[in-house]
Amino acid sequence: MIQGPASLPDLPALQRARGYGRIAVHAEDGRTCLSRLYQEGCGKIRLPRDARAEGLEGVLINSSGGLTGGDRMEWAAEAGPGAQLTLTTQACEKVYRARDGQAEVRTTLTLGEDARIDWLPQETILFDGGGLSRRLEADLAPGARLLALEAVVLGRTAMAETVRAGRLGDRWRVRCEGRLVFADDLRLDGPVADIGAKAPVLAGARAFASLLLVDADAGRFLEALRAALGPAGGASAFDGKLFARITAPDGFDLRRALLPALAILRDGAPLPRVWSA
Repeated sequence: MIQGPASLPDLPALQRARGYGRIAVHAEDGRTCLSRLYQEGCGKIRLPRDARAEGLEGVLINSSGGLTGGDRMEWAAEAGPGAQLTLTTQACEKVYRARDGQAEVRTTLTLGEDARIDWLPQETILFDGGGLSRRLEADLAPGARLLALEAVVLGRTAMAETVRAGRLGDRWRVRCEGRLVFADDLRLDGPVADIGAKAPVLAGARAFASLLLVDADAGRFLEALRAALGPAGGASAFDGKLFARITAPDGFDLRRALLPALAILRDGAPLPRVWSA
């Protein structure tokens, strides 16, 4: 009797990273104060003291050291009426090759009347074979102001890395008083290097960013932002929103384009110190 090839043993289940962090702030006597802070698993939040900062700054940390298939991170932030909160990450988030599945990151932002949140994570580095599904949802009360950034680097050019295949999904939903005012879906799936080489996609760029300002007076920044970005990106203003997409050959050039753009949209307020650490 001829027997077929022996079946491969089942691969062992791998430990997956889980992290959750929540921060809430409120305004009191002209200052922004901490209301609640919760952290679980590999999700950590630190509140550095910086005399230059407007409002309160929070630094988000994934203590697992990166993301891969099956990992899940959730962040939630709430700014009460008149409060100001800036959120960033300790370093660039790294998305490594996945054996199966993809990493998931979910962010929920809630802004009270005349509140302000600046969501400014540092760049996400996607490595060859990595997969990431990311979702950002924000709910704004009247007079609230949101500045949101997500930046992606496809491998490290200094290490001669190429992302031949991978998966990235970025989904943004922003509501004002419960009404959807902004929606954006970005997706790269499959042969990333080949897809990114096409002119309508990235035209060979290895790094890109999405930048959104929701503010009743957002249009006043448009010309200055376009001048600062030059050929690196394009920007449009409409109905109290300003949106820009930026591309660059690598992460260094992307950050060089982002720094003046963020300075404009933050009215000259300095970025969190971790951006220059």
